[in-house]
Amino acid sequence: MKRGDQLQGTLELLILKTLEREPNHGFGITLHVQTVSDGLLRVEEGSLYPALHRLDRDKLIEGEWRQTPNGRRARIYALTAAGKKRLREAEANWTTVAKGVQRVLRVV
Repeated sequence: MKRGDQLQGTLELLILKTLEREPNHGFGITLHVQTVSDGLLRVEEGSLYPALHRLDRDKLIEGEWRQTPNGRRARIYALTAAGKKRLREAEANWTTVAKGVQRVLRVV
C-alpha cells in the first residue's frame, strides 16, 4: 500500500467513525477529530473536502444542505448503509495494521 493510500484510508476511517456518532458538517468533523484525539490529530480543509466529495460520490455518505443552529447553511453528511459496512471493514483493517506495528515496535 502506498503512503498516500494509507493516509487516505486513515482519513476515511476518521470521517466515517465521526459520522457514525451523528450526522455532521465539515468543520464539525474536523473539530470532533481534533477534540477526541486531544489535539494529536488535525484534519486540514484541503484534505477533508476532497475526501468528503469522494465518499459522497462512492455512496458511503450522503450530504444535505441544512440550516445550522447558528443560522448558517451547511452541508450535513450522514453515513449510508454502504458507509457503515465500509467503516466496519476499515476498523478491522486498522486493528490488524495496529497489531502489526505494535509487534514490530516490541522487537529489540
